Amino acid sequence: MTTPIALTIAGSDSSGGAGIQADLKTFAALGVFGASVITALTAQNTQSVSGIHQVPAAFVTAQIDAVFSDLAVGAVKIGMVAQVENIDAIVAGLKRWSPKHVVLDPVMVATSGDRLLAAEAVEALRTKLIPLAAVITPNLPEAAALLDEPVAASEAAIENQGKRLLALGCAAVLIKGGHGQGAESTDYLIGPDGTIALAAPRVATKNTHGTGCSLSSAIAAGLARGESMEAAVRNAKAWVSAAIASADRFSVGHGHGPIHHFHRFY
Repeated sequence: MTTPIALTIAGSDSSGGAGIQADLKTFAALGVFGASVITALTAQNTQSVSGIHQVPAAFVTAQIDAVFSDLAVGAVKIGMVAQVENIDAIVAGLKRWSPKHVVLDPVMVATSGDRLLAAEAVEALRTKLIPLAAVITPNLPEAAALLDEPVAASEAAIENQGKRLLALGCAAVLIKGGHGQGAESTDYLIGPDGTIALAAPRVATKNTHGTGCSLSSAIAAGLARGESMEAAVRNAKAWVSAAIASADRFSVGHGHGPIHHFHRFY
């Protein structure tokens, strides 16, 4: 029996709700073995990010090579990469090891509102990493930032931005509607063959820390298990929606608390 394995390349969240901690919890909750490459250490909690300590690019490379030389990685999720040097190291590693699926979550701003990505790193993300991705998963503000445009306010504008992001070289784009308004939170999966709208009831909770990290990881978990892109995205959306709906079972921190990754188990 082969064990599905997914790798997260991302930053660490000291409060455990987002970053690699959320990614590993997601992989475990979905029956996938998780490995990690840490790009940065953050000092953060549910209220703010108070510090970021970058991991040197050479050590990012060492982690990537250690994992791929031993583990049969089925899918890679990439989260916070704040430095151009680290982006270059990841790009070189992906080209060296050629994983089948790369899910890129262009993390630019934390749930607390703290900016996580320098301007020059945005350009490197746009031109070097996006072309290697099977799917990118920006939220509405991130999609706008990648295109240097205002945030899309209509379905037509969202689809238009998705097509322009697709033109940057990735195979698919999932624009997340969690920052939108209305009774439903609708995500849009945009590919060369058209757009699929995925709606879920909007949950009234402030406990949404790590939602984006967890969704992209859930997609990677599905791909590692052999699901199609559409199935992986649909299943990930359903799982994250249930994790958000269960978030208020927790009482963690004084700000945006975490979602409940293990809602199926306790």
